[in-house]
Amino acid sequence: MDKQHIIDEIKRTAEKNGGVPLGTERFFAETGICKSDWFGKYWARWGDALIEAGYEPNKLQGSYEDEWVIEKLISFIKEKGKYPASGDLRLKAKQDNKFPSHNVFSRIGKKSELARKIIEYCKSRDDLDDVVEICKPIAVANKSESNISNQEQLDIGYVYLMKSGRYYKIGRTDAIGRREYELGIQLPDKVITVHTIKTDDRVGIEAYWHKRFQDRRRNGEWFELSAEDVKAFKRRKFM
Repeated sequence: MDKQHIIDEIKRTAEKNGGVPLGTERFFAETGICKSDWFGKYWARWGDALIEAGYEPNKLQGSYEDEWVIEKLISFIKEKGKYPASGDLRLKAKQDNKFPSHNVFSRIGKKSELARKIIEYCKSRDDLDDVVEICKPIAVANKSESNISNQEQLDIGYVYLMKSGRYYKIGRTDAIGRREYELGIQLPDKVITVHTIKTDDRVGIEAYWHKRFQDRRRNGEWFELSAEDVKAFKRRKFM
């Protein structure tokens, strides 16, 4: 890779970006020039490359990069119709060389922090309500992560919606069949499992649904839900 070509591309992409030079990840996405093409060969750091191209290292560059990454993630969320798991991000980056690597998302923040940043970004847009709804449980649920042991966070389980008579119960378990049996022998009406959400954060996801339906709560974990409420719960298969 020729050094002058890289400098020319820095200037071209900076001009296209309103005179602001791009960060390394976005520069790679726009040009196909990766870090190994210049690092340790022509410059020791990206700031040195920008200086040689005639720019001051941009102190606000991180915020420009973050916004670009968030926009990419929003597009991917809309494409999948759900918040992507780590494996989804890795696979997307392999299939699309303009998509940020999973390490870039980790740099910006944890899953819950990213979700909150996306929600904040979406406030200025009228066409991203669906993205906000997808991100809400991620942002809210993981605020509880400091109260959950690392082992519990990695332990896959379920948040369930069960019905007995006219009321619904929202709870968490690692064995749906066992929990349905336990409730069934305690209650006079038959217990039916309406839907389950697979999750690695049972405590947080359960707390999210309890909070969302708090005005429908009748006793303990039992709620009087509408058909729309049930549909909203059933739309989620994994959180």
